[in-house]
Amino acid sequence: MQVTNKTGILMASNIGIETEASATTMMLDNPYKIVRQLASTNAVVLFSMSGCCMCTVAKRLLFGLGVGPTIIELDHHGAGPDIQAVLFQLVADGRQPVPAVFVGGKFLGGIETLMACHINGTLVPLLKEAGALWL
Repeated sequence: MQVTNKTGILMASNIGIETEASATTMMLDNPYKIVRQLASTNAVVLFSMSGCCMCTVAKRLLFGLGVGPTIIELDHHGAGPDIQAVLFQLVADGRQPVPAVFVGGKFLGGIETLMACHINGTLVPLLKEAGALWL
């Protein structure tokens, strides 16, 4: 599975890691690999900052829907600034790169996209398709 964003960055899901380590112990030399690995091996991934109010809104929405997202707090992650730079490139329109939501290995977007999908009724089907909801 590949995801292409507005800047043309391709993210492939065929990147593997040698151990089943947590995100904090993955190879820190390549933030693209960290993002690709996390996005491709988890139904929902939320890149967040612990003090970000919009990140809290995204977490509460997902938890409220019954989703247990993989949450990466970039301010507590060893490669946090580098991952944030990758996310900034994905957003590519000058918006804040967190929260950044991946569903089913694809970059969904930030809080505005997440909320828009929730309001227009497309979020739950996306989550079901990704295997994050079984209802």
